[in-house]
Amino acid sequence: QTETKASVGFKAGVKDYKLTYYTPDYETKDTDILAAFRVTPQPGVPPEEAGAAVAAESSTGTWTTVWTDGLTSLDRYKGRCYHIEPIAGEENQFIAYVAYPLDLFEEGSVTNMFTSIVGNVFGFKALRALRLEDLRIPPAYSKTFQGPPHGIQVERDKLNKYGRPLLGCTIKPKLGLSAKNYGRAVYECLRGGLDFTKDDENVNSQPFMRWRDRFLFCAEAIYKAQAETGEIKGHYLNATAGTC
Repeated sequence: QTETKASVGFKAGVKDYKLTYYTPDYETKDTDILAAFRVTPQPGVPPEEAGAAVAAESSTGTWTTVWTDGLTSLDRYKGRCYHIEPIAGEENQFIAYVAYPLDLFEEGSVTNMFTSIVGNVFGFKALRALRLEDLRIPPAYSKTFQGPPHGIQVERDKLNKYGRPLLGCTIKPKLGLSAKNYGRAVYECLRGGLDFTKDDENVNSQPFMRWRDRFLFCAEAIYKAQAETGEIKGHYLNATAGTC
C-alpha cells in the first residue's frame, strides 16, 4: 500500500497502481495508442506509481480491487505505463509513457478517445500536475474514421468549376447579423464573383438568427445570384448543432 501524507490530499492506504499498471518490460504494439504525459507527483508518491495511476484511471483501473475485475481480462484491456523518464532541468517532473490497447476505444470517435485518455485523470489526487504532451494514433484506429462523405472532386462537380482554385469567403461579422441581412451579404459576395460563401464556426442557431431562417435567406441569395450570373453558386451552412 502507498503511504502518503493526508495533508496533500491523497488518501493513505490505497492500492498500489504500479503493481498492475507499471510494466517496464512491455513492448508496444503497432496498434496501440501511445500517450506521453508530463507528470508531477504529489510529495511521497513515486513517479512509477504516478504514471501507473494515470494508465489505470484512464483505462480499467480504480483505487482498489473490486470483485468484478475477475469478470474480464485486465491484461488484455488495461493501459500500461511502460516507461518513465525525468525531465532535464525540472524538479520532480517526469514523462510517463502509456500504451492503450485499441479495443478500449469506439471506432471513429474522437470524443470517446479523448474522454478516456484525458477525462478524469487531471483531477487525480496522486498528481500535483498533469499534461498530455503527445499522442500517437495508429493507422489501425485512424482508418476507422469515415471522413467527409465526398471530396473536392464532388464539390467541383456540384459547382461546375474546373481548372482553377475555388474562391470563397466567410460571412462577417460572424455574429449579430439578422438572417435577412446575412442572406444579403451572401448574395453580394456571390453576385460579385465568389464561387461560394460559408458560415463561421460560431454561427449555429442563435436568437438573432435561427438556422432555418438563415437557410431560407441563403437559398434565396444563391438562386438570385445564379440567375444573374449564369453560374452555379454555393453556401456551406454550419449544421453541427443539435438544434439544427
